[in-house]
Amino acid sequence: MTSTLPPRVPRPLGARRDAVVVPAGKPVETGYRPTGPVDVRSTLLAHRRGPGDPTMLEDAGIIWRAARTPGGIATLAITMSSSSVRAVAWGPGAEWTIAQVPALCGADDDATGFDASLHPLIAEAHRRNPGLRIGRTDLLFDALAGSIMEQKVTGLQAFGAWRRILQWCGERAPGPTPRPMFAPPPIDGWRSIPSWTWHRAGLEPPQSRTIVAAASRGRSIERAMAGVTDGDDRDRILTSLQGVGLWTAAETRIRAYGDPDAVSVGDYHLAHEVGYALTGSRTDDDGMLALLAPWAGQRQRVIRLIGRAGAREARRGPRLHPEDHRSR
Repeated sequence: MTSTLPPRVPRPLGARRDAVVVPAGKPVETGYRPTGPVDVRSTLLAHRRGPGDPTMLEDAGIIWRAARTPGGIATLAITMSSSSVRAVAWGPGAEWTIAQVPALCGADDDATGFDASLHPLIAEAHRRNPGLRIGRTDLLFDALAGSIMEQKVTGLQAFGAWRRILQWCGERAPGPTPRPMFAPPPIDGWRSIPSWTWHRAGLEPPQSRTIVAAASRGRSIERAMAGVTDGDDRDRILTSLQGVGLWTAAETRIRAYGDPDAVSVGDYHLAHEVGYALTGSRTDDDGMLALLAPWAGQRQRVIRLIGRAGAREARRGPRLHPEDHRSR
């Protein structure tokens, strides 16, 4: 896709002088004007896996994203004005990436049937956040691999493993990025990562084995998921993979498809947070599902609004201490 806009490649202010610019050919550029209010920054950064994520960074008002697309690797730079989005992409996958910008910014997010008035906290959060959107990456396996890394560990552990694996086994992203960025490995690349590399990255064996096993069926899973829109059907396909449960399936659906109804059942904190926000006291997964039932079809939207509302129970115990098994 080409643009009628005048060529203007964003150059990050304050970039390191030693930052390497990878030759990427002529950039592809476009403008996108959302039909309603969109908080582009929060919508995009919801896909970042920790502050050191080598696939995403924010610099001088520009959000950068590196990805492996069906057309090859690409780097995307997005800036937002008062009413429009400007996007520039580099690399073999630039055309695909540019075409996908509206979906990434939440253009496909459908709030039909959502009734914020069912609870005062949700109503107020909805009023204060008119630009909340759930974007989609349309990159299934990367969302799945990252979600598997986050199974039953702290965010610190998962984000560290994601960063190391991509820096060691991913591919350097093209374009004038403010610091080196990396796209994830291809599916076959995930499959060929040796056990000692997973170990050095700090990922535990159950997660690494699950990713490798998923990669062995990665192409067939992508084919099976093509055209499937029902959340339960997506869950059945994803959970057919050994080591993938409902939590991982929901996290994958949220990132890859922008699913407004996905609920990460089995999360360490989520049920407590939803219960406290909606009733003032903790609950379990069954209680959370019962509380969210009035918003069936839009439950992830409610969870996002709860997060924006900031209604969190005060911590009463020690934080879960991450274990580092790399020296074992």
